[in-house]
Amino acid sequence: MGKITRAITADGTARLFFEVSTDIVAEAHRIHGTSKTMTAALGRALTAASLMGCMLKNKTDSLTLNFKGDGPAGGIICVSDYKGNVRGCAGDPHIELPPNKFGKLDVAGAVGKGSFYVAKETGAVEPYVGLCNIVSGEIAEDITEYFYTSEQTPTVCALGVRCEKNADCKSAGGYILQLMPGADELAIRQIEENLKLIPSVSEVAALPNADEIVVSTLFKGFEFEIFDEFDCYYKCNCSREKFENALISLGEKELTEMISENKDFEMTCRFCDRKQSFTVEELKNLLNISKNKV
Repeated sequence: MGKITRAITADGTARLFFEVSTDIVAEAHRIHGTSKTMTAALGRALTAASLMGCMLKNKTDSLTLNFKGDGPAGGIICVSDYKGNVRGCAGDPHIELPPNKFGKLDVAGAVGKGSFYVAKETGAVEPYVGLCNIVSGEIAEDITEYFYTSEQTPTVCALGVRCEKNADCKSAGGYILQLMPGADELAIRQIEENLKLIPSVSEVAALPNADEIVVSTLFKGFEFEIFDEFDCYYKCNCSREKFENALISLGEKELTEMISENKDFEMTCRFCDRKQSFTVEELKNLLNISKNKV
């Protein structure tokens, strides 16, 4: 279980989204067997997607964060709902890299160069898609760049994951701080000074009063209100029906070839590793459905 805290300054100068995501990242490690580097990489992306997801307005909205870098991670994709419940996976969750030049986990090396996109499903005919270049591969800097270039919103994003020796997550969290329209120079300078005071996110996320520390530090010098706090989870929404629909979408030719092998077919969810098995008779029924849809 993660915890999201949302706060805003009384004068509307800035808003803040903060999350302790330790349990979410630990669950991702359990499911995918991530290496230390990939626990950090996938954990940062999951936290970012969760924070961005909780900015959505409606219960049926969802957000997809997809990093398509050329690094050995093979891409990272995370999906969040409007409450910050999130799921994610990587092309290769097991790769391990030497520490970077700063002696830290080489997330940027794992992600590589390339681009990433943010897709928002909001019930519109076409989803909103914002495309952005990967500026560092460290995830947080890339999210900051996305908000600046795609949504024209001055934003600071910070993400952190601290790993145990066995690659499990010791602590994880992140925040997104945004300046609102009309913020004056004095307020901006105060926010900039406050950013220098905040401890590392992975460090503060391990503390029992992490939300109080982050909000009071970043909003030092402002009157502010914590207007919302709620729990979020690593949560997959896969179902047998969705697996069936995926098989039907393959079309008659591929389903016929699968049936000709005369053996059960097993599918695995890439987000939660849950398996679904289909008998030959069930595949035949899905083939009939596919034919009737034509």
